[in-house]
Amino acid sequence: MSLVLHIDVEHDGWREMGDVETIARTAIEAALATEPPQAKTIEIGARFADDAIVQMLNRDYRGKDKPTNILSFPLEDAPAAPDAPLLLGDLALAFETTRREAAEKRIPLAQHATHLLVHGTLHLLGHDHEDDEDATRMERLEVEILARLGVPDPYETETVA
Repeated sequence: MSLVLHIDVEHDGWREMGDVETIARTAIEAALATEPPQAKTIEIGARFADDAIVQMLNRDYRGKDKPTNILSFPLEDAPAAPDAPLLLGDLALAFETTRREAAEKRIPLAQHATHLLVHGTLHLLGHDHEDDEDATRMERLEVEILARLGVPDPYETETVA
């Protein structure tokens, strides 16, 4: 499987965490490796935006007029043709919310962004957390993926940066 990742860094604050592209690719590939879609090529967009953009997207697409840390927009379940790329979807991250949450958890911004990218990619793969059973399953997957990346369990006690 080949991943085509379209990254748009719209807020310069994201550069605080270092190489945004490498962080995004590492997190997304790790999540995809858990349940690789049946396609030779997978395309995902990752928009590193600010709270205002994510709030607008959240309002327009989910009816929630507030920022959130990450939004996932699944696009396709299967490629149109056998050799066509699978347009899996788009992710949009809000800088101010993500940075504030990382500070509250006392973890590095890159670590929190990695968790959110894994979480968002799992949504693109069809996972959800609408009920307790689904939430438990999704959290377990996130923890497993993050452990492979050397990222501590985000659902345990706070880590000092």
